Amino acid sequence: MNFATDLSTVTHGIQLAVAPVFLLTAVSGMIGAVAGRLARIIDRARFLENRLEDGDVARPRALKMYAELRALRHRGWLVNSCLALLTFCAMLIGFTIILLFLGETAELAILKVATISFLSGVVCFLAALVCFLAETMLATRLLRFAELPAKEG
Repeated sequence: MNFATDLSTVTHGIQLAVAPVFLLTAVSGMIGAVAGRLARIIDRARFLENRLEDGDVARPRALKMYAELRALRHRGWLVNSCLALLTFCAMLIGFTIILLFLGETAELAILKVATISFLSGVVCFLAALVCFLAETMLATRLLRFAELPAKEG
């Protein structure tokens, strides 16, 4: 092989490996959003726990706070699951990029492994979306929207 062929092979390998990078960009954005949700869940739980520890909460209100803490624990579990799946997805996509690049430049027969790695990453991403949807629906269900007065006029 001459230099031009090697350069062409490397260029094609980079082009193949760049496509999954777009999925990595989506994953990183989602990790940021989900991590923000986790921070809000933790802040709310700490607030409720501190109020309960102070002991100046009436029993009916304390029972509601404990119920909210249970719901926050469930939401936290969903968000942590989502983050774990997103992290695993990112690792699999990164592994796919390496495999695609090596497969093209080193002429290794690893296309099947790269395909399985990529599809596994997509499955993790979809599972993370399901966790995110479930957590969002749970958070919305927990909201108690007050009846707004009807507009007069």
